[in-house]
Amino acid sequence: MLPYWAQIGLHQTDGVTFDGLPQFNTPAGPAPSVPGCNLTDNADSCTPDPTNPITSFSFDTLVLPSGKTGTVCEENQSPFWNEAHNNWDYSNPADQPAENPPPLNGFVITAAYDARSNDFMDVNGVRGMGYYENPDLNFYYFMASNFATSDRWFSPLMDRTQVNRMYLLAATSQGHAYPIGQGLNNTTQLTAKTIFEALQNANPPISWKIYVNPQNLSYNGVACNDDISDANSLCLIQASYINMFDYEETIINRAGKTPDLLLNIAPLSEFQSDAANGTLPQFALIEPASSAGLDEHPSDADGSPVNVQDGAYYVQKQIVEPLMQSPSWSDSALIFTYDEAGGLYDHVPPQAAALPGDVNSPIDLDPSLNDICTGPGQLGNGTCTFGWTGYRIPLIVISPYSKMNFVSHTVRDTTAVLAMVESRFGIAPLTGRDASYYNNPANSMDEFFDYLNKPWATPPTPQPQSKAGNCDQTPPLAWKEPPTLTLTVSGGGSVTSTPAGINACTSTGGAACSSRFPSVGTTVTLTATPASGSVFTGWSGANCSGTGTCSIPMTYLVPTETVTATFTP
Repeated sequence: MLPYWAQIGLHQTDGVTFDGLPQFNTPAGPAPSVPGCNLTDNADSCTPDPTNPITSFSFDTLVLPSGKTGTVCEENQSPFWNEAHNNWDYSNPADQPAENPPPLNGFVITAAYDARSNDFMDVNGVRGMGYYENPDLNFYYFMASNFATSDRWFSPLMDRTQVNRMYLLAATSQGHAYPIGQGLNNTTQLTAKTIFEALQNANPPISWKIYVNPQNLSYNGVACNDDISDANSLCLIQASYINMFDYEETIINRAGKTPDLLLNIAPLSEFQSDAANGTLPQFALIEPASSAGLDEHPSDADGSPVNVQDGAYYVQKQIVEPLMQSPSWSDSALIFTYDEAGGLYDHVPPQAAALPGDVNSPIDLDPSLNDICTGPGQLGNGTCTFGWTGYRIPLIVISPYSKMNFVSHTVRDTTAVLAMVESRFGIAPLTGRDASYYNNPANSMDEFFDYLNKPWATPPTPQPQSKAGNCDQTPPLAWKEPPTLTLTVSGGGSVTSTPAGINACTSTGGAACSSRFPSVGTTVTLTATPASGSVFTGWSGANCSGTGTCSIPMTYLVPTETVTATFTP
């Protein structure tokens, strides 16, 4: 944020401060680093090595193997319970009692683990230390700098999307650290009251809707669309996180009745028409366009990369501008945020937070999977409770009443939005977590608004989000990824490597054999053994020839070596 502020003439000396990465603050500190992988032992796993520090870097300045600079696509990292706690401190993830501050040293090793689990390219996990800059996400930088934002806005838990969404809708996960259907004791929908049920039960009811982008969604073989009908709403609700709660069944069962709650699940096009017609409900949730690949989620597969600029452009053109350019703008507030931080490095740790009060620690962790906090006496202590937020996430408060150039430094998580809605409509808090904001005026979201002067009565006109970025997830050579040796065998015989990796590779099935080897210090020797009735006639590739052994010095500077072994009758 701060380099962009300097470009537009907004300085911390003007009284507006933002706690960005240390290298951008005033005064500037050193760019943070965390231990990377041991490069002499990183073929199969990542052993943390403090002598190989990985330093915070910009995705915009990466020099890629293609010769291009910068990327707006990245492979996924994991924000799950285990990984988020390892990010806190990989040497003491079930912190007892919780360190303050923790070392925040696990972001690279968890990204490395996730890459190996999902067959990604960046198995050294270096991407975990990356960040995007203004040239990548110019729309968000503009909006966050002009409207109100926060440098102490957190996800509710150190956990993944679904669990944080449980808190966003109900201020509790009722003990879940896993999504429904995963982990132990975890097969049924939550019975907790959601904000939508509370709004519906108010006297009189408070109007609400959930808007869902129908692209690439279907139900029972029929594609979702923009129709306003119970049939289409039934299709859309399958992709709404309300389906984690048993209130979903109440909504579905109201189809065709008065009121028809199922019609409250609406296509995104209805948000745009509601804004244009001045018919927005009193409260609404816009679900992420995940099925359309527009939710800015890092890529789950290298074959289908997700472009973060496409997601930001979608938000600008399909959500923010339709609201700002509508008659509904004059009395609306759009709270733009994310459900969790995704696993990228931050120097600000999770913060102590109010317990929900119903179930205060996980009930579904699995000791057989070595889940963190399943050791003797760990649950209920330190970071093994729901008494901590997750990591920081972006926030932009977009409203005609939003303060200009304002940054809050008050610690909040996304359940503060629930408290804002509850306070506005006179609804009781759902749990102890949202009550901590509801019952404390100093923690309320009123801080973001100027209700007297209406600073943005005329909304600004941002430039279109750039879509010119390069989408390339190939790791730079500088990341020193472990090289891969690929072997093809022709004819009757087998090949084995020393050190181990390629084991008795043959031509059976026609597929090549491959294995990763450490980034530095390894020479692989291939030995050919002919089958009965065959003769080994030689090597080709990787500077190997003749009929003896083939020795290949492996190095990250040559990401892939290819060798063929030929046997003849």
